[in-house]
Amino acid sequence: MARRPTDEQPVHATRLVRRMQRRPLTPRRAVGIIAASTVIFTVLGALLIWLVDRHDFPTPWAGLWWSLQTVTTVGYGDVVPTGTAGKFIAAVVMLVGIAFMAIVTAAVTAALIDATRGRSRAAADHALEAQLSEIGARLAAIERAVEQRRTTP
Repeated sequence: MARRPTDEQPVHATRLVRRMQRRPLTPRRAVGIIAASTVIFTVLGALLIWLVDRHDFPTPWAGLWWSLQTVTTVGYGDVVPTGTAGKFIAAVVMLVGIAFMAIVTAAVTAALIDATRGRSRAAADHALEAQLSEIGARLAAIERAVEQRRTTP
């Protein structure tokens, strides 16, 4: 039976949970979601800065240029918001950019660690397989010797 959302659990949260349960989150899907979210925030930041600060950003393209600079942490400084609302939008775009860079760095690091663990695990498995093979051969020799003693008068 499906649970009804409570005040602490909004409807969109339960939909998200159900969707995640149907299709488990993989690193590849996570990167896609994060990249799409960053693009959305970048475009949204560009539009908001253009709407709020038309003096410094006379066209949506100027806003997009600024937003791309900000989210990628390049920040040439050729266009900057001067009003309080624009600075607030800039802070949000900066935080999204920093989070995106941190997440991408973490994803690359995790992938490298997983690859190294996989190679280490394969080497350990190979060594274990060789040991088990040797133990099996020794056990077979012991069984033959015991059987030979039983049959020898």
